[in-house]
Amino acid sequence: MKPVPKTVERILDTLKDAHRICIVGHIRPDGDCIGSQLGLALALQNAGKDVTVWNQDVVPDKLRFLDPEKRVKKPQAGQTFDVVVATDCASFERLGRVGEHIGQRGTFINIDHHASNTKYADINWVSPREPSSGELVYDLCEWAGWKITQPIADCLFTAVSTDTGSFQYPSTTPDTLETAAHLVDRGADLGKICKEVYQSYPLTRVKLLRHVYNKFRLTHGDKTAYFWLKLADYSRTGASTEESEGLIDHIRAIEGVVVAVVFEEVGSNHSRISLRSKDERVNVNEVAALFGGGGHKAAAGARVEGSHLSVQRRVLGAVKRALAAQPAAR
Repeated sequence: MKPVPKTVERILDTLKDAHRICIVGHIRPDGDCIGSQLGLALALQNAGKDVTVWNQDVVPDKLRFLDPEKRVKKPQAGQTFDVVVATDCASFERLGRVGEHIGQRGTFINIDHHASNTKYADINWVSPREPSSGELVYDLCEWAGWKITQPIADCLFTAVSTDTGSFQYPSTTPDTLETAAHLVDRGADLGKICKEVYQSYPLTRVKLLRHVYNKFRLTHGDKTAYFWLKLADYSRTGASTEESEGLIDHIRAIEGVVVAVVFEEVGSNHSRISLRSKDERVNVNEVAALFGGGGHKAAAGARVEGSHLSVQRRVLGAVKRALAAQPAAR
């Protein structure tokens, strides 16, 4: 077993002394967020803690199998906690409305793997070398001696799998694969997880995907692929915003493409951008940071104010400069 970092020792001591604990996650939660939250919540509950799980947004349909007892709820006013733990959340602002309801607390703990994390809590365990927060929660369980039951294994395997692109992203490490193997050994149901997460898309998402293939564009010598998702596209297809998760991977996979960008309309003067790079020499986290966002070298995002045309021009310009600065391959 790996040595326990000093920060983790502080976290374990704090959790040991706590009774009422709230686990919170970021807006528009993905597999790593939900899996990490629920995996940690179940482990703490099994350790005798009174655990609450809060998110601003609902659990995406494809992840509801992880929460059959509907533990994830919207925040409520007037609640007090001994400890609040944020998992997979790079900044306090990313908690959304949850942040307004966790002021009555003891210690605030931040467990995350984003390089852009602002270290906003009392105790910050931020490890960018880990490709998912699910791995951090797994390590925490191991160091704490908490039993990893089959439901916990399902949650953490989903967290690790989704944030590594089903172990396809270059961020995947030997430790990641070892963690996944241990989770399978503890009962993670690969067949069920793969069916629910990767093989059960609603027809509305397929309609969104058709839009992607019809509307995507290439630029910068075909090294950049991008498309827009407008509010009208969701209305026309009947899809929810959560169904856009993973669409960017379809244009990222085009041969010759180095950077993929999705522009998503949030309002008439407000857009959300998602960026992916499949060349470690092109750091999209640095591109996102130019617009007040962040993430990882290979995956990042931001919210940008301005007209849609202005946002597109500025973001693609930043991507072009990042590609031009790309050092030659050795």
